[in-house]
Amino acid sequence: MNEHREQAQALRSAPPAWWIYHGTGRPRPGFRLDQHLPAPPPWRTFAGGPVPDEDIPPDDDRESVRRIGPADRQFAVAPEAHELDMINAAIFLRRPLLVTGPPGSGKSTLAYLIARELALGRVLRWHITSQTTMKSSLYGYDAIGRAQAIAAARAAVPAAVEGPADIGRLLADDSLGDFIGLGPLGTAFLPSELPRVLLVDELDKSEMDLPNDLLGIFEDGGFSIPELARVSSRTPELNLFTDDPDRKASIRSGRVLCRAFPIVVMTSNGERDFPPAFLRRCLQLEILPPSQEKLAAMVAAQLGDSQDERQSALIREFVRTSGRDGALPADRLLDALFLATSGRHNPNEASWLRMRDALWRQLTSAV
Repeated sequence: MNEHREQAQALRSAPPAWWIYHGTGRPRPGFRLDQHLPAPPPWRTFAGGPVPDEDIPPDDDRESVRRIGPADRQFAVAPEAHELDMINAAIFLRRPLLVTGPPGSGKSTLAYLIARELALGRVLRWHITSQTTMKSSLYGYDAIGRAQAIAAARAAVPAAVEGPADIGRLLADDSLGDFIGLGPLGTAFLPSELPRVLLVDELDKSEMDLPNDLLGIFEDGGFSIPELARVSSRTPELNLFTDDPDRKASIRSGRVLCRAFPIVVMTSNGERDFPPAFLRRCLQLEILPPSQEKLAAMVAAQLGDSQDERQSALIREFVRTSGRDGALPADRLLDALFLATSGRHNPNEASWLRMRDALWRQLTSAV
């Protein structure tokens, strides 16, 4: 453990010169990624535009505080050097990063740590289920709402006014942008000088075809919206709502193309294999169950760095239980510590021991 602490301290005090992300979990004052990140490889260069005048990443919506704790608390233990190598390689090469590991090992946390340290604003989160389709995360189209709006607009125009101009059609084109909204995947590929951080959570829960469906947008750096492309000759530019609250984006000719390829973190619990063609286009990182020292760092980030002997004992017991019964999610340790430090439980009470054992029961158990 002392050896790990010394290695972590050495990485923090003198990280390799090529690293941009250091795994601290804290923002760097005045840091701007595009001033430090070299140009992409020619085969990963995209020329989307125009970049909006207000090209500023949206503020974090406090989801990162919930996930990784306040920004003024630094993770006490740095990630392993090989983890940081692979994360930085994905950022340099503009490649998606596929992160595998047991539940609760910190896979999705990685996206929030990257976004905070590199000042990239709000994380775009796409949570995968068995019903997820790629199109639903690119954009959504409310066709029924649009039809109702067109009918209402036509009803409001006197019949004598209508003529060759086809007022109904013009109203339909002008209002189209109000009924199409970009999802998290679509928003991630809007043109900007700074990349967005996109978390694709639990990709292994998806239908079999979804990983292959993603290959096109990962290779092309963009996608088309047919509903906008069909009216582009009459209405070449429309404003759409995005996945960011209260933000719109201007889309030209029905095409979205990135300029800075997003930092894509895809997580998997290792419950299925992915197609070889998909794996070739990703960098892969396996995260092992957290050590006792790393768990203590997670606790300090969330609950503060005032760790007493009871907290330390709970962490040690959690590590023993995980090693004996199989890896447990780290958030179950946080739940137990929060209850233990609430001042309402005696650590020797039978009710507390029952509660702790229930929290730490294997998630695959039937009872």
